[in-house]
Amino acid sequence: MRKFDFLVIGSGPAGQRAAIQAAKLGKRVALVERGAQVGGVTVHTGTIPSKTLREAILYLTGWRQRGIYGRDYRVKQSITAEDLARRLQFTIQHEVRVIEDQLQRNGVVIVHGEASFADAHTLEVSGPAGATTRYRAERIFLATGTRPRRPENIPFDDTSIIDSDGILNLKRIPESIVIYGAGVIGVEYASMFNALDVEVTLVNEHDQILPFIDKDVMHEFSQHLGKSGMRLSPGEKLAGVERDDQGRVTVHYTSGNSDRADVFLFTAGRIGCTSTMQLEKAGLTATDRHQLVVNDNYQTAVPHIYAGGDLIGFPSLASTSMEQGRIAACHAFKESCNRAPAHFPYGIYSVPEISMIGRSEQELEKDGIAYHRGIARFRETARGQIMGIEEGLLKLLVAQEDHRVLGVHIVGEGATELIHIGQAVMMLDGSLDYFVENAFNYPTLAETYKIAALNIWNHIR
Repeated sequence: MRKFDFLVIGSGPAGQRAAIQAAKLGKRVALVERGAQVGGVTVHTGTIPSKTLREAILYLTGWRQRGIYGRDYRVKQSITAEDLARRLQFTIQHEVRVIEDQLQRNGVVIVHGEASFADAHTLEVSGPAGATTRYRAERIFLATGTRPRRPENIPFDDTSIIDSDGILNLKRIPESIVIYGAGVIGVEYASMFNALDVEVTLVNEHDQILPFIDKDVMHEFSQHLGKSGMRLSPGEKLAGVERDDQGRVTVHYTSGNSDRADVFLFTAGRIGCTSTMQLEKAGLTATDRHQLVVNDNYQTAVPHIYAGGDLIGFPSLASTSMEQGRIAACHAFKESCNRAPAHFPYGIYSVPEISMIGRSEQELEKDGIAYHRGIARFRETARGQIMGIEEGLLKLLVAQEDHRVLGVHIVGEGATELIHIGQAVMMLDGSLDYFVENAFNYPTLAETYKIAALNIWNHIR
């Protein structure tokens, strides 16, 4: 049996940060990763691959230049799955090397194998060669992540009927695809395939897509999807999926409607990776989604066992997962640390991007908070014209009383980068005056902050 101060299970963003933070506190740390390489879902099937795929698609299709040169413009006329995979593998392997280097430089022991509890302080790890080793620690951090939900009535074949893991292994780009589940993952992949000029049908069980998005941003985004030819099919409950002898897929709904396509992608939900961990031996019980419940310090029902990342649910972001790992490690060893801020940026890497921080207009109206709003469209900026941008807006929400920034909502090119200007002003309790009184580089899309602020200022004056 090997003994450590801190055992981390899972090498995604939460696990990486927890392990490194504990190591920096002088603790003996081991990190267990079930895969052949470190990085977890984020590096191998989630954030990094999907965003790399998006970038490859936008470049090869010439999507960013179509506003100037027309919809038929292409950097490469015949795009293949191999073209996309080449960039994917390059990026993934680079990230793996970076993570391994960071862990090793901080003295974290990396163990490859499947971990399960023997008791509340001991884990058994079955290595790739079949050998089992026991590891014991006073503190344990679980960051095993999630996997796609696979309902039993869907005959997944990883070729024509796939989930969000299988989409990365497509051998050819389909002519048509039906995507069931219009959450963040579904919307991102739908807009990517749409940019490839694939015939896309995005189906959702509920009537509204991304209901947490600010209404003006969602209206702008929906208009773009409609103009680009994507078909939206809300309010359809899945009944079944079948594949014919030619490999085509028919998707049936309880309404009696159906769709046919080359590929069916199911993106409706993910569940925690806890089924093989024997949680009961540690005194833990997972939720019906196989996830764990934690307190503000990321402690589970067993105080010396912590959890973070996608395993604990919302917001399931790499950025917030890192902070969860850091805070958990600090608390585990009684080290004071700054808490995560009340507001954090949220990014959706659709085409175009969506990003937000703070309150939405719907939330302010619901809570009876008096506010002013200002809107700026990307096409109002010189930079927008230079880039050939046809859509995109920034919405600024400020308090009526003292003009403090309450929320920023953006849809358009570079939204996930632009949001950080609003984040910085919000976190410093900044007001409308910052945007009105300060100079911005010209020409830039960041000028939309000033335009939106002046839009508010003109109404106030």
